Amino acid sequence: MQQNKLLELAKEYAVKYLNDLPGKRAFPGEEALKNLQDLSIPLPRSSKDPGEVLKVLNTIGSDNTVASNGARYFGFVFGGTLPAALAANWLAAAWDQNAVFKISSPISAQLEKVAGSWLLNLLQLPAKSAVGFVTGTTMANFCGVLAARHAIYQRKGWNAKLQGINGAPPIRIIVGEEIHASMLRALMFAGFGSDSLIRVPTDKQGRIIAQKMPPMDDATLVCLQAGNVNTGAIDPVKDICTTARAREQGPWVHVDGAFGLWARVSQAKAALAEGCDLADSWAIDLHKWLNVPYDSGLIICRDPTLLQEALSVSAAYLPDSVEPDPYFYTPEMSRRARGIETWAALYSLGQKGVIELVERCCDYARLFATNLGKAGFQILNDVTLNQVLVSFGDAALTNRIIKKIQEDGTCWCGGTVWQGKTAVRISVSSWMTTADDIEKCSAVIIQIANQEISSKKLNTTA
Repeated sequence: MQQNKLLELAKEYAVKYLNDLPGKRAFPGEEALKNLQDLSIPLPRSSKDPGEVLKVLNTIGSDNTVASNGARYFGFVFGGTLPAALAANWLAAAWDQNAVFKISSPISAQLEKVAGSWLLNLLQLPAKSAVGFVTGTTMANFCGVLAARHAIYQRKGWNAKLQGINGAPPIRIIVGEEIHASMLRALMFAGFGSDSLIRVPTDKQGRIIAQKMPPMDDATLVCLQAGNVNTGAIDPVKDICTTARAREQGPWVHVDGAFGLWARVSQAKAALAEGCDLADSWAIDLHKWLNVPYDSGLIICRDPTLLQEALSVSAAYLPDSVEPDPYFYTPEMSRRARGIETWAALYSLGQKGVIELVERCCDYARLFATNLGKAGFQILNDVTLNQVLVSFGDAALTNRIIKKIQEDGTCWCGGTVWQGKTAVRISVSSWMTTADDIEKCSAVIIQIANQEISSKKLNTTA
């Protein structure tokens, strides 16, 4: 099949999928899942027509996607894909650019530069910070830790790039009890074991208790969190950074801001993330609240030189550059030009659109909590951002309700255990979600929960 016809066929399948998305199950049904076995065949010996390949992919694949790109997926902090970002993604795929150097892709380098400056402005972070486009917050956290490690070693006269880390000066790592797995992985990748971490107690919402912070010095890395994955709560960054900055050479402060850092774009929510601009490095996802395609995240570092030195390599064939090349601030060399979709999303939304998207999701999370609370169920967190925790009683009952919600298919919510209590975790992050979606999903969840509670009472009585 000719390439043009093949792309038209792909467009036909994609458009149909998106048109069907509002009525699609949030998770594949049993029959669709069984059809996945049809893909478990030996690799064909001969070539296949590309049109046939695409047909098989659409027939089996489209029924077996999770509708996380839709309006009723609340299981994890997954955003959808804005129309402009999706279209830019298609065009970027056709361009097939390698974003490693400006000379390998002038357009992707320029779009990353522009989008990066827009994001610094939106998030109210230091304007001269380095911005690196990475796969997501895990890799962004990793880069932040590497920059911190490099800076601390440098203070102590140690060059890890030449000497490695065996025998290096010790670094104290301070984290909260509610540290996210992404941050833990980043620290592990950088050579810091979980047993060596100094864990600070947190409050009922999962925020570090600033008064419980241990002493900090210039050999300390403090990892804070903007957006607890369960409650949405943000650590008291301002208080901690103010204390840290009281010393001439204080600790390195890194903020894992996967989704909570977006609170800074909203005047109504900015106070929750006050003081985040005082940190040294930040990690944030773009495929969450900005709703760009996977994968996309940012590492932001106050001192560009330190991030570049932590990640840099040299080789005779690498181009000389007066301005920083994109690879200066990322761990990858060859990589896709993910900044293209980010630029498109920001350009299409504008400043007001980004603010409205964040505030709308927060409002809908509050509506969800209000509906479920009025129905008599316990909301476990202060709903300040886009996260809702709801308990339906004991663990066994709550888990049965979670299973029934997932089987129903109207929406998809996951479970968690928060401070010893099993709960449904609801994350509102998609641009597609409407108030009607929240009302519809609330009604379904309430109906399922009441049925399971009634069934439990009957079984207990019997």
